[in-house]
Amino acid sequence: MGVMETFAQRAKQNPKTIIYPEGTNPTILKAVKTLSSEGLAKPVLLGKPEELINVAAELGIDLSDVPIVHPQTSPLMEQYVNLYCQEKDMPPGVGQRIMRQPLCFAAMMVKTGKADCMVAGIDHPTEEVILASELIIGLCPGISVISSFFIMDIPNFTGGENGLLIFADPAVNPDPDAEQLADIALATAQSAEEILGWEPRVAMLSFSTKGSASHPLVDKVINATELARQKAPHLLIEGEMQADAAIVEAVAQKKMGSESKVGGKANILIFPDLNAANISCKLVQRLAKAHSYGPFLQGFNLPVSDLSRGATVDDIVGASIILSARA
Repeated sequence: MGVMETFAQRAKQNPKTIIYPEGTNPTILKAVKTLSSEGLAKPVLLGKPEELINVAAELGIDLSDVPIVHPQTSPLMEQYVNLYCQEKDMPPGVGQRIMRQPLCFAAMMVKTGKADCMVAGIDHPTEEVILASELIIGLCPGISVISSFFIMDIPNFTGGENGLLIFADPAVNPDPDAEQLADIALATAQSAEEILGWEPRVAMLSFSTKGSASHPLVDKVINATELARQKAPHLLIEGEMQADAAIVEAVAQKKMGSESKVGGKANILIFPDLNAANISCKLVQRLAKAHSYGPFLQGFNLPVSDLSRGATVDDIVGASIILSARA
């Protein structure tokens, strides 16, 4: 069974309530109909009911079984404004302006338990999804930075976790410092545990393996590894190491010795910057014909998924059911 079939099976066993703040987007509506009709989730759409119903009708979609929330007329609006103002010590006028923003209203629905998670980004840039989620939902304790990851399903690859690898951070942080890189590693390990049920084996990647090269860029990875170990002494995390030492046991034994618990057996690859992570994701996807799922945001207190502006129906369905696993 493939990774998406596994997630779909799990989603059907315990469908989660997912809020979609970009309710009038046609691709969102098509995905929501699939999720609802196949029992993969309990979607909720945000927007003016008449607008959503008109767009859906043009697409031949019946929304009678999908709840629609209009923030401006919802009884939740006053409650959310009051809650925001109390928490942020802001006047009511500011709270009203914030809560009238669909992303913020949807994030508050997740925070207050009206929804289990939020999927957005097809009509909003990643920065706006992150800002709204950070403002309303907040960060996990001990995590200083929001980051992202891809799940890579690589044909004919027997390493990692049954042919799967997690790559981080391919979408958010261009040049993380050592502390941020450590927190990216910790957040990714937590994601692997929560979503996939893995025991994380984290490789901190570099162009050097255990001192084979000397450079400030190598020092950053070494420092990040030590910081992550201090925060999570139980975590299997090693670095610095080159990519082949991380995923090929014969190479790891030659470069790192036989005592390494991560070398050659890594299932999580933490790249030193956005260039390396993004380029690697795309090369593996194209050259190895890998299926890539993501990017998924991580580091928030509650589950949020950011969509590509060009996301397809399948992309949205996939993001939704994987996010459900975290919820």
